[in-house]
Amino acid sequence: MTTKPFPARSPAEKVGGIFHFGRMIDKIRAHARGELPEDHVPPLGKGFDGRCLRFLGLTYEDIVARAKEGGSDDELLAWAFQNGRKPSEEEIEIWNEFMRKCGWNDEITETLERRKTESGLTDRDDIQTMFNYIDADEGRL
Repeated sequence: MTTKPFPARSPAEKVGGIFHFGRMIDKIRAHARGELPEDHVPPLGKGFDGRCLRFLGLTYEDIVARAKEGGSDDELLAWAFQNGRKPSEEEIEIWNEFMRKCGWNDEITETLERRKTESGLTDRDDIQTMFNYIDADEGRL
C-alpha cells in the first residue's frame, strides 16, 4: 500500500527568502482542492501558520482569499508585503533562524517530544527541531 505524499512542501523551503510561507500556501491550496488530510484542517492558520501571518501582518482569512484568486508563490508574497508588512532583511534573518530552531531547547521542546512519541519516532535522535519532525513525519527525512 502506498500513501499519497503530503501535499505541502517542507517548512524549510523558502519563498522570497522566508521559511514556511510556501508551506502555508501549499496547505491553503490543498485544502481548497479537498486534498489536505482531515487532521491538518483544524490547525490551519494557527501554529507556524499563525506565526508567519503575524510576522507579515496579515490575517488567515485575507491570505486564503488572495490564494484562492491564484498566482505564483512570489506573487502571493509580494501581495503579502503590500497588504501586510514587508520585513527588513535583518527581520527575515531573525525569523528564519527562530523558525529553523523551534523545538530545540525551547518552549516547544515538550511539544516536539510528545509528537515524536505519538508518531513512533522516539528513536530518531536526528529529529531535534519541529522542522526536522515535520519532514520526518511527512516522509522527507
